[in-house]
Amino acid sequence: MKRILASFVALALSASAAFAHDFTLGNLEIHHPASRATLPGQPVGGGFMTITNKGAEADRLVSIAAPDVSDDVQLHEMAVENDVMKMRQLPDGIEIPAGAKVELKSGGLHVMFMRIKHPFTEGEKFKATLTFEKAGKIDVDFRIEAAKPGARSGEGAADHGSHGG
Repeated sequence: MKRILASFVALALSASAAFAHDFTLGNLEIHHPASRATLPGQPVGGGFMTITNKGAEADRLVSIAAPDVSDDVQLHEMAVENDVMKMRQLPDGIEIPAGAKVELKSGGLHVMFMRIKHPFTEGEKFKATLTFEKAGKIDVDFRIEAAKPGARSGEGAADHGSHGG
């Protein structure tokens, strides 16, 4: 029984390591940039990751470029205002405080790939360049994961349907 449990734990750890992917730029660690599969005709896709700043001073994610999938990539925030969930673009970027971890995830800070050029297909990946105010630029791969269960048209569709323009 112990041998089976140890094998299962080793398999689980190796599987999670295979799906996780990290990138480092100076004091910044970018963990698991990912998106979700979209449906044909869906105009937008979301982007998610965790950024850890191990440095002594704050930095700022100011832009992301992903020309293979979108000519318009935006940084967004979702927040409750007067009991209503609202989403807004963050033209000044996202601050990454010194010694902090910032999660870009559904329902909070996130990336929006506007007017995507083709559907995002589970299992594929695409390149993007993250630009930070102080650390500079880094190329990363966004892995496309399964569509979120229960979403009408993939990740973010209900929240960003008006961005199809």
